[in-house]
Amino acid sequence: MKALRAQNHTAYQPRRTDRPLAGLTICFDLDGTLVHTAPDLVRVTNDVIAQEGLSETNYRLAARAVGFGSRRLLSDAFVRAGHSVSEDRLSELQRMFLLRYADDIAQCSKPYPGVRDTLDTLAHLGAELTVCTNKPGWLARPLLEALRMTHHFSRIVGGDEAPRSKPDPRHVFMAAGHRNTSRIVMVGDASPDMGAAHNAGVLSVLVTYGYSYTPQIRQRADVRLRDFRSLTPALIERFAA
Repeated sequence: MKALRAQNHTAYQPRRTDRPLAGLTICFDLDGTLVHTAPDLVRVTNDVIAQEGLSETNYRLAARAVGFGSRRLLSDAFVRAGHSVSEDRLSELQRMFLLRYADDIAQCSKPYPGVRDTLDTLAHLGAELTVCTNKPGWLARPLLEALRMTHHFSRIVGGDEAPRSKPDPRHVFMAAGHRNTSRIVMVGDASPDMGAAHNAGVLSVLVTYGYSYTPQIRQRADVRLRDFRSLTPALIERFAA
């Protein structure tokens, strides 16, 4: 499938009767795609590793591992600090992390530029919008609620709610609510998202501003976007006919 590069966004003003994306389901990753959550996740990581007497971890390196979950954030921080803990202690600290994060989940997190308006436009054009995130559902929903974004999505499926989380294709199909692969798009920033899209046989859209641990150039994607606002014209070009 030939990759498209739609890196420059242009304003699209739909007529009220235009619904060129009707029947299309767009599944969005959450962290690093819709919402810039790294500031809160690294903040809590630093709070927790301080229990082991450690200073703040490297923000840039920590942010790259956001998509791998809280346990990975902590274990990587310990490796960078040359510090070791037992598996039992790591599990205890992970529970502490989850409680602290849930208690103040959106202190610093915010949607990326253009996300709110673009979601409104895509819905106006007839697309169904869902969230397909490896973040546990019991954290994904409060985050979206705190940011007043829940109303955009017909389904929010966390990694703990699917048979297997991304890159397993069943996570994508559960979020989409159907298996018509020609009418599903997976939008994400990292290898689990692109892997899930390829495994499911659906269109993959990579946003290059997120938290990818793997270099962006090494990831296979049908469409690459530098700006979330480029998503509308990219999908119009592919699906409007």
